[in-house]
Amino acid sequence: MTSLPDPAGAGDAYLRAKEQAENFPVALRILPRRHREHLLAVYDVARVIDDLGDRGHGDRRPALHAFDQDIDELFGGGEPRHPVLRGLRPTVVACGLDARPFHDLVAANLLDQEKAAYGTFDELVGYCRLSADPVGRIVLRVFGADDPRLAELSDRICTALQIVEHCQDVAEDRRNGRIYLPLEDLDQFGVRPTDLDAPRADPSVRRLVRFEAERAGALLDQGLPLLRRLRGWGRLAVTGYVAGGRATLYALRRADWDVLARTPRPKKRDILAQAVAATLGQGVMSR
Repeated sequence: MTSLPDPAGAGDAYLRAKEQAENFPVALRILPRRHREHLLAVYDVARVIDDLGDRGHGDRRPALHAFDQDIDELFGGGEPRHPVLRGLRPTVVACGLDARPFHDLVAANLLDQEKAAYGTFDELVGYCRLSADPVGRIVLRVFGADDPRLAELSDRICTALQIVEHCQDVAEDRRNGRIYLPLEDLDQFGVRPTDLDAPRADPSVRRLVRFEAERAGALLDQGLPLLRRLRGWGRLAVTGYVAGGRATLYALRRADWDVLARTPRPKKRDILAQAVAATLGQGVMSR
């Protein structure tokens, strides 16, 4: 069986290193082994999809389309070629996962090959529906919380986490030829795309980043009721994701919104503190 192209050489060591670099704990060590294995299997697939879209050489669309077909092979009962999809099979069976969220993740990366910027915030949210929200819905299914009302709250959290990451990675995205901050907001704050190439953020860029980050924080707060409605291990896992996003917002604020000099990263102690605050229902922007 011929493997699909893998631009990152995504062996287990690489995938675990990428997992550890995320803003949030992908699979808390306190979780039961079965849940950890399911979450890591989902993460590995999402990571490889992103790498195919970001790290491949030349035209990345053929590799993404091939992976998309391999997803159909898995969910159709066949034998997928990529090892991360073969590793996902036990999770698909145990948790009753659907193919659609994984296809949406591929669709987001295909969109990245064609669209380098988003004009409005609504357009950006539409992108997040493909790039982020599906992951939250998969996580809910892993914990047996398949409810449309919960999914709506999860979408708000996941969209917020994606926008927080866009704020954090402005410089990296710009180097990759992309701008995820809405162009209408760049205009509002008097920021030109070339201003994002500077070694440090000027006051206008900092005000722009703060505006987007605070908007993401408000979305994150809107999703907090999800924590009260979840039970058991699912509540703990999602609290970890929310805490990672809140701690990253704190890191952005601590850096005075300068995301060009370096990429602000959350500290573990801040993630723990934000987990407690989220559990108590305290809004992120009130801290």
